Amino acid sequence: METIETTYKHIVQTPEIAGGKPRIEGHRITVQNVVIWHEQMGYSIEEIAAMYELTLAQLHSALAYYFDHKDEIAQSIAEDDAFVEEMRQKTPSLLAQRLYERSS
Repeated sequence: METIETTYKHIVQTPEIAGGKPRIEGHRITVQNVVIWHEQMGYSIEEIAAMYELTLAQLHSALAYYFDHKDEIAQSIAEDDAFVEEMRQKTPSLLAQRLYERSS
């Protein structure tokens, strides 16, 4: 398994791990995960560090990578969102069906 080091300390890419997405070295946490938690969900860097036992340096490196590769990460997020929506359409929620049946 070949790990590709990036020019960003703490950030690596390994084709067999996390679909080859850039991630924090030693973890399966991707740069994309960090961006979603911080930018979209509103967690502070300190909160993310505490939740996942990461250093502030690791997280700041992930965000630095993101800001230098913003289009690439945004495209990956959009593709993942589209995949989730496609699966949601193909596979109806059993819980939603049961709740609907109960209310009828």
